[in-house]
Formats: sequence, C-alpha cells, structure tokens
Amino acid sequence: MPPLLLALSALALGWILLPFYGAILWAIIIAVLFVPIYRILLSRLRQHRNIAAGLVMLLVLVVGVLPFALVTASLAREASVVYQLIESGEWNPALYLRGLFDALPAWLAALLEHAGIADFEHLQRLLTNALAQGSQFIATQAFGIGINTFGFVASLGVTLYLAFFLIRDGDELARIAELALPLPQQFKPELVAKFMAVVRATVKGSLLIACIQGVLGGLAFWLLGIKGALLWAVVMACLSMLPMIGAGLVWLPVAAYFFITGGVWQALALVAYGIFVIGLADNLLRPMLVGKDAGMPDFVVMITTLGGLAVFGINGFIIGPTIAAMFIAVWHLWIAERTRTF
Repeated sequence: MPPLLLALSALALGWILLPFYGAILWAIIIAVLFVPIYRILLSRLRQHRNIAAGLVMLLVLVVGVLPFALVTASLAREASVVYQLIESGEWNPALYLRGLFDALPAWLAALLEHAGIADFEHLQRLLTNALAQGSQFIATQAFGIGINTFGFVASLGVTLYLAFFLIRDGDELARIAELALPLPQQFKPELVAKFMAVVRATVKGSLLIACIQGVLGGLAFWLLGIKGALLWAVVMACLSMLPMIGAGLVWLPVAAYFFITGGVWQALALVAYGIFVIGLADNLLRPMLVGKDAGMPDFVVMITTLGGLAVFGINGFIIGPTIAAMFIAVWHLWIAERTRTF
C-alpha cells in the first residue's frame, strides 16, 4: 500500500474523529484501567466476553459517572452561592488583605508599584473581579454540564460505547496496533508496556492524589467554618494534579486570611494541617504512584502536566506526561540501538 494513501486516510479519519477526541481518549483510559478486572471476570464467567465487559461498564458507571454527576450538581449550587455573596458584597475577601498590604516591606511595595499596583484599592478591584469571574465561570461550567445535556450525554455515550469494545476486544486490537508500529519487533513490546504503565500511573496516581487532597482540604475548610467548602475542595483537587504546588495555592491564602483577621490558631492549625497532612499525602503518594511507575522525576511530571493543560485543556494532565514518557522511552530505545550498532 502506498504510504501517501495510508497517511491521507489516517489524516481524514483523524479529522472526522477530532470532535470526539476527548471521549476517545477517556475510552482508552477506561479500557487500560479496567482490563485487569475484565480478565478476572472473564475467567470466572466461562469466557462470556459480552457479559464480562458489560459488568465492567456497570462498575465504571457506579464508581465513576454517578459520583461525578453528584459532585457536579453540588458544585454548581455552591459556586452560585459564592458568586452571589461576592456580588452582594456580603463576602469580600479582598478587604481582609488590607492589613497584609499595609504591612508589606518597602522593597515589596516598590515592586508592586513598579508592576502598576501602587494602592490597595486597585489590588482589591483586581482580586474581587478575579474571584467573581472565577466563581461565575465554575458555576456556569458546572451548571452547563447539567443543562447542555446533549453534548455531555453524546460524549459520555461515545466514551462508554467505545470503552465496552476496547475492553472486550482489547487484546486483539493491541496486537494489531503493535504489528502496525513502524519499529523493529524487539522494541515494540517495551514501547507498548511503557504506554500502558504511564497511562495507568498518571490516571490512577493523579486522580487518587487529587481526590485525597481535595477531601482532606475540604474537611479542614468545613471544620473551620469556611463557606463553600465543597467548592474549595474541588478547586484543591484540580490544583493537586500539579505536583508540589497544587493544593497550597488554596489553603495558604486562606491561612493568611485567618492570620490577618485575628484567627491566629486557625491559621497555625491550617498551615500545620496543610504541610503535614495535605502536603504529606502528595509527597508520599506521588513518587510511588506516578513518578516511580512512569519512570519520570517529579519536575518532569509537573512541567509536562502544565504544558499539557495549556495545550489540551483538562485532558492535558494525562496527555502531557504520556507524551513525555513516550519520548523518554523512544529516546532510550534509540540510544540502545545506537549502542548496539557501534
């Protein structure tokens, strides 16, 4: 077959499937994660592939789709409440930063002045607008998932439908894909194994760490009486996908707010909790779940996660590290081949 014809047909297929690239990506992720469970069920169900794959998809609905729908509905309500509090002026966190702004050292005040932020009123307007826009965006997006059901249901349907067949026929499809790889045969198993390991490590590690840190942070906020604890828990969970700096972008400003407003023990408790509980969960689990299995150091995971998010949106937290890991694997294979050649 002429290579040009193959390339053109592949580009045409990619163009047709582009609107559903996110759905296809998550179908592949579901298949990679749940194939081991499928194989266990298959052996116990006397090789009834359709029944085993159907039970796996039921498990995906129970542990994945249903909790996501419930959290999204609750998040939409809390984000709307926060937005209304900011709009009404009842909740204006920027005002509580005045003491911190006035107590800034001279060199930092000069730096802010050089950046065009010479007075607190200007900083207050910027911060208030940012908080209002952020909470409104979260509320709109979360509410839109529930209202714009056609796009969401269509993508979800494609994901689950494709995942069913990828799980059921995954071994055969993987064999065909391995045969089609334009690489020497001795390199193909290692590259395929690397891809599977990176996807599993990135998804399981990042999502598990995000959920743990979000729950821990939300629990702390709820105990401290902070409004919108669920909203901030979800924000911390999303930011926790960034190694090292993630959840601290939320709890550190809140601790500073407590300190400025006289809640010294709440500030100290939150800082200690953030460092020794929330931060420790990241520092202990991420190297074991992501870096170790993916074969990448934390700084590579962080940079490629940020780059992936910038280029691909929310799906980038998987695509970025996966591309980096595949590059490293191919690079190692190329070096090994060059070493054997010379």
